Amino acid sequence: MEGSVTLEQVKADPTVRAFIEKADEQLGVIGYTEHGDRHANLVSSIASNILKRLGRPDRMAELASIAGYLHDIGNVVNREYHAHSGAIIAFDVLKGLGMDIEEVAEVIAAIGNHHEEQGQSVSDISAAIILADKSDVHRTRVRGTGMIQLDIHDRVNFAAKNSFLRVLEKKKLISLEVTIDTKISQVMEYFEIFLSRMIVSRKAAGFLSCSFELIINGNKML
Repeated sequence: MEGSVTLEQVKADPTVRAFIEKADEQLGVIGYTEHGDRHANLVSSIASNILKRLGRPDRMAELASIAGYLHDIGNVVNREYHAHSGAIIAFDVLKGLGMDIEEVAEVIAAIGNHHEEQGQSVSDISAAIILADKSDVHRTRVRGTGMIQLDIHDRVNFAAKNSFLRVLEKKKLISLEVTIDTKISQVMEYFEIFLSRMIVSRKAAGFLSCSFELIINGNKML
C-alpha cells in the first residue's frame, strides 16, 4: 500500500546505506571531496529548513529532506550524469518502500535537476536541494591535506572555516555566509570554481520568490 514514507525509513533502507557509502568511497578514489553520509544529512536538513522557513507545507519539507539525503546516490554508478542515475535509483528505492507515485515524481525530479551542469529548478523542492547542496563548502569535506597546494577544490574547501545558509523569510532573502581563511586560499579562488554554483543558487532562490546573496568574510559579494 502506498503511503507517507519518512526520511527515517529511507535512511534505514539497506540499499540506500550501501550505495551512499560505496559512492563516497569511489569518489574518494578519483580525488573528490566527501560526498557521504555527512553531506547527505546536511543537504537533507538544510533543504527541509529552507522550505519550513518559507512557510511551505510540512510534507513538502519532508520530501525535500528525502531528496536531499538521496541526491548524490547516483555517484555509485559514475560521477558523470550522477543526478540522472541517482533519480532512477531513487525511483526504485522509494517505490519499494511504498511511497505515493506523485511524491516519488517530486523527489526524483529534484534529484535529477540538482547538478548545475545538467539541471535547474523545476519545483520548490528542487530549488531547495540546489541551494542546500551548493552551500556545503567546508574543510571537513577534504579527505587529506596532502594535495591542498595542488588541488584548488581541496584548497578552497579546506580554507572554508564556516558556511551557513541563512533564510530571512520576512525579507524574502536567502544568504550564504562563508568564512574563508585567506592564508590558505584567496576569495577569488572561491569564485573560480564555484561561480556556476552561485549562479544556479541565485536562480533557485528566485524560483522560491527570494533574492540571493553571498557574503564572504563579512563582505557582500553577490
